[in-house]
Amino acid sequence: DERSPSFTVVPQKQFYHCFGCGVHGSALKFVMEYEGISFPDAIEQLAAQVGMQVPRENGRAAEDDRLAPLYAVMAEATQYFREELAGSERGRAYFERRQVSAEMIERYALGYAPDRWDGLLQKLGRTPERVKVLAAAGLLSQRDNGHSYDKFRDRVMFPIHDRRGRSIAFGGRILDQGEPKYLNSPETALFHKGRELYGLWQARQSAQKLKRLLVVEGYMDVVALAQHGVEEAVATLGTATTREHAELLFRNAEDVVFCFDGDRAGRQAAWRALESTLPRLKDGRQAYFLFLPDGEDPDTLVRKEGAEGFRARMQQSMPLSDY
Repeated sequence: DERSPSFTVVPQKQFYHCFGCGVHGSALKFVMEYEGISFPDAIEQLAAQVGMQVPRENGRAAEDDRLAPLYAVMAEATQYFREELAGSERGRAYFERRQVSAEMIERYALGYAPDRWDGLLQKLGRTPERVKVLAAAGLLSQRDNGHSYDKFRDRVMFPIHDRRGRSIAFGGRILDQGEPKYLNSPETALFHKGRELYGLWQARQSAQKLKRLLVVEGYMDVVALAQHGVEEAVATLGTATTREHAELLFRNAEDVVFCFDGDRAGRQAAWRALESTLPRLKDGRQAYFLFLPDGEDPDTLVRKEGAEGFRARMQQSMPLSDY
């Protein structure tokens, strides 16, 4: 909010200082604070900007070599599902019915898994080695006879991105009635659902500094809120709020608003979020709880009230201490 320059960099000392707020440190610390990422991720990001390879200890180098094919095949699968959506009237009709714009489909890289047992397998599993990588990435299931088939079929697909914007897992939603309504990728070497938040990558792209994060329960809630201008929403991945979630949330924003249904299940989920969040509160961090009216979710509510109405509800949310 200042009107006069107060941020100073001293290149000779590899040092910055802000006279306005008193924050100072190295380039690495700046990237960690500004981007809300860990020390290793800051190293990777800065090295990539100047075209350097980060030296590895033998164990870490072996791990990177092992994970590289998984990242590559997840990127290919994301592109495959996007192409299938573009060519699928059934998949596009679902998003049209839910009033999801082309901009949101692009922003969240939404896709469609065709109603076939081997669509992805035929497209990406060209060799036995590739089939093994697809299975390790959580994209295939296996019959009792050992034959593999596509895990996701006839579902709209929501890629889950890591803090560097790479696809690491998927959530697939059924188009009609049936169970399970949502099918998530299993845990893999890339994906641990208790440590990831859907939409965090996109939320961080929407603002240089996030003042708050809104935690909701569903993928479509995140997409609908963003489409109506509430771009700071993220979702847990079908699991209760964990300690890792709480730490990740507060690394990216000072204020966190947990949004739940007002029913008994919603209040139980809120209490679990409180238990994970409370030990991580310190000066400058605040947590709030927003309970929605019966029969409403963020998707339906933001369509009725718009961003302004939904933000007004956020402003009236209950501080953790009161709850």
